[in-house]
Amino acid sequence: MSRAIHHESQNVTDYPNNNTIFTVWKFKEGAEIKPVFEQLCGLVANLNHTFIIRAPGGRATCVMGVGYEAWLKLSLPRPIPKELRNFEPMAGAKHTAVATPGDLHFHLRSTDMSICFDMLTAITAVLSPVADCLEEVHGFRYWDGRSILGFVDGTENPIGNERQHFALVGDEDPVYKGGSYLFVQKYLHNMNGWTKLSTEDQEKVIGRYKISDIEMPDDVKPDNSHSALASLDDDNGNELKIVRDNMPFGNPGKNEVGTYFIAYANTFSTTFKMLERMFIGVPAGNYDRILDFSTAYTGSLFFAPSMDMLKQYTADGAA
Repeated sequence: MSRAIHHESQNVTDYPNNNTIFTVWKFKEGAEIKPVFEQLCGLVANLNHTFIIRAPGGRATCVMGVGYEAWLKLSLPRPIPKELRNFEPMAGAKHTAVATPGDLHFHLRSTDMSICFDMLTAITAVLSPVADCLEEVHGFRYWDGRSILGFVDGTENPIGNERQHFALVGDEDPVYKGGSYLFVQKYLHNMNGWTKLSTEDQEKVIGRYKISDIEMPDDVKPDNSHSALASLDDDNGNELKIVRDNMPFGNPGKNEVGTYFIAYANTFSTTFKMLERMFIGVPAGNYDRILDFSTAYTGSLFFAPSMDMLKQYTADGAA
């Protein structure tokens, strides 16, 4: 395959929707995966188009990410995306960002869960003979975009043209222009501990006022609050951002509720530095206090190739 320059991205910069399904898949040992991957590349393009016709108001999108090991097994282009690798555990003094396996990640969004369900059913029919589903998380919009902890999530998300700027690879890696580094973590919340805090103490953990979603002044906001440690500037003082599409999920009857953290970025180093600030702390040991109430049970890095690249691998021989 010729190394073409790719421009049309997958729908990574779409805004969070009301319903989402996230899945992580691991290829079975010895499985013939290349023909299946070719089918998946065509299916992703098809799903993104067909629901525009079937449900024009559904804002349906399907995004596929590929992990480091899968990239090698599938013989995808070399050199690989500059920062694609296996995520390794990041251990702080008290909390650890764990690393878990994953070859493919699917991010399905729509206003209607029926659409997400049908998209995953179609993906599963193609993929299940050669891969096991390690994670399936059904997310939903909670009130006015809040997490189960009761605070608005994603307030610092870039909007407008900034979303493309921060989420999509540009000329710094021209072979993968239009692609995006995709990092995910599944967090479970300690609601028993969280609800025992007063509203004022919860606000100090987050660094924002609960009802208004307004950030606390710097002289009031604790330096170990989530908003203080999850923000990042470059060497010139310019703010670095990622595009989050976090969604709450849960089974209240089983006391299992959480947040699926998902970040798209034009470089994984930005997300990595944010994780360092949260788990290691600034200075070391001054970790993000939200981690006392939110435990990461997964952690995987993927790369979402451009739509142009996926089309080159479709099963009709376009690759």
